Amino acid sequence: MPLAVLYSRALSGMHAPLVTVETHISNGLPSFTIVGLPDTEVKESKDRVRAALQNAQFKIPAQRITINLAPADLPKESGRFDLPIALGILAATGQIPGDQLDRYEWAGELALTGALRPVHGALAMTFNASQSGRSFVLPQQNAAEAALVKNATVYAATSLLQICAHLLGHESLPLCQHASTDRDECHDPRYPDFADVKGQSHAKRALEIAAAGEHSVLMVGPPGTGKSMLATRFPGILPSMTETEALESAAVQSLSHGSFNIDHWKRRPFRSPHHTASGIALVGGGSPPRPGEISLAMHGVLFLDELAEFDRKVLEVLREPLESGKITISRAARQAEFPAQFQFIAAMNPCPCGYLGHPNGKCHCTPDQINRYRARISGPLLDRIDMHFEVPTVPQEELMRPQMASDNTITIRQRVENSRQRQLDRQGKANSRLTVNDIDRLCALDSASENLLQQAISRLNLSARAYHRILKLARTIADMASIEKISAQHIAEAIQYRRLDKR
Repeated sequence: MPLAVLYSRALSGMHAPLVTVETHISNGLPSFTIVGLPDTEVKESKDRVRAALQNAQFKIPAQRITINLAPADLPKESGRFDLPIALGILAATGQIPGDQLDRYEWAGELALTGALRPVHGALAMTFNASQSGRSFVLPQQNAAEAALVKNATVYAATSLLQICAHLLGHESLPLCQHASTDRDECHDPRYPDFADVKGQSHAKRALEIAAAGEHSVLMVGPPGTGKSMLATRFPGILPSMTETEALESAAVQSLSHGSFNIDHWKRRPFRSPHHTASGIALVGGGSPPRPGEISLAMHGVLFLDELAEFDRKVLEVLREPLESGKITISRAARQAEFPAQFQFIAAMNPCPCGYLGHPNGKCHCTPDQINRYRARISGPLLDRIDMHFEVPTVPQEELMRPQMASDNTITIRQRVENSRQRQLDRQGKANSRLTVNDIDRLCALDSASENLLQQAISRLNLSARAYHRILKLARTIADMASIEKISAQHIAEAIQYRRLDKR
């Protein structure tokens, strides 16, 4: 009995497990059955495949057609299985040769005309296909992003007929070359310039420390002091992305509803959801599970403006990702894990009206109102933010004065990269990721530094987590000065960046 076996990929979080598409043609009443835990989109593929084959002038057997998507316990979704199902029918009926099909993996949605439409998750699928040693055939619209994977053999196709011509030896499919090397040579991501920000030297210094050590930040200040302006320029001073980081970030982007824009290759993502966003919008979810804002900020920046206006329950979902660097979404039918290695930047007003401490003195908020407002951010979440500092109002005379020469984004980034490289050479990771054992080994203090830190712990009633974060900050400050030994000066500056611990 005619049987054809092809290979494709499903998506489960960031993973793309192998799916074997088995096509069996048998005698009996004409029917078309798909088994193997398909969802609605996959079940509907039989109508798309039938119309595509007819319009491409292929014969559809008047027999029983059974499609098995193995393994049977893995949920299958989206229209990416249209192409391997159609080719399986053609191979099982002898209309195309089946001896070379196992050299490839296939994914693509079929239009009723037989044309191929793009699918999401191309990067994740291509990466896994390259590990198996097989070539990957994709719609032409996905080929450019799939070619970002090194050592992957990617073929671009526009229609079912073009693929059949390739298998019959009449016309070869175009081979997509690895694209990232050529793009790297001329790639220079453009970011807004830090030199545009007037004043705020203290905030600029704090953000440079945050970029060097990969520390999370909370900026507190009245409206119009430049908090959002500083945050939007922050990705530009982060170290340049490595190819591994760029590929991981692009792979998450390709899992979203759209696909990855290759013009953004090696550009740090900057995600800024509105304060009405839900917890699911941040962590991800749905069926099948899709990444949320936290994961879409992979190796980039997640900026939450007006932090105190977010629902408290929504903010609490940040606690685990900030510690673990990953998100596990558990649903009744399936479980998916997404990465969450992002740099967290937040901004908020100091009080409900926003003008506490403003020179105009128009704040009339009572202490109880201020305490209730700040209590919207829980202690455990605030404890997990490495740095919180004030961004004061820029004096009017400084604001109206022509911009003075100051360090631009490129200059600051160079200093940040030098400091980050010092950390990588010493411990292989950024200072914010140091474990307790790493801190004991790398953050040894002299007697003066110990006394100063003990006084801060006693007066501010700091938690153990805050204590460790101060040591990590001090380690970064010392690295920026190219000093191996942490001194009392570094500890003192690190304590200054824990402003809200004083409440």
